[in-house]
Amino acid sequence: MNEIAIVPLASEEELIEAFPIINQLRTHLDQEEYLELVYESGAKERYQMLGLRDNGELKAVIGFKPMITLYYGRSLWVCDLVTDKSARSKGYGDKLLTHVEQWGKKHNYESIALSSGLQRTSAHHFYEEKMDYSKVSLVFKKEF
Repeated sequence: MNEIAIVPLASEEELIEAFPIINQLRTHLDQEEYLELVYESGAKERYQMLGLRDNGELKAVIGFKPMITLYYGRSLWVCDLVTDKSARSKGYGDKLLTHVEQWGKKHNYESIALSSGLQRTSAHHFYEEKMDYSKVSLVFKKEF
């Protein structure tokens, strides 16, 4: 019988364990930069990382942060959501996203939002069809 648990990933050991999964989405990061960004965003922006374990084995990771903006109000922003490539289509992403939505409701947030790369059409289908999210904007970025 599968025992699924959603747990905080906060210690350096846990974050290092999560890196190979996160790196499947954030391929531009090496482990050192990843750890620096997780620690800095946690300290400055209340970024949190959760992992889904199935029988103790880490299968999926979500990173999110609370934020307040004039457009979204009090909301949660999902920064990262990735299931290990060997474990996709088993409902792990659904479970993590639902868990964060429930956390947001419990802590009096009004909404949850995320951005998804234009090429990730299967992810868009998941968000819209399975998770009942709406497309509300495009995200624009400029590097400097």
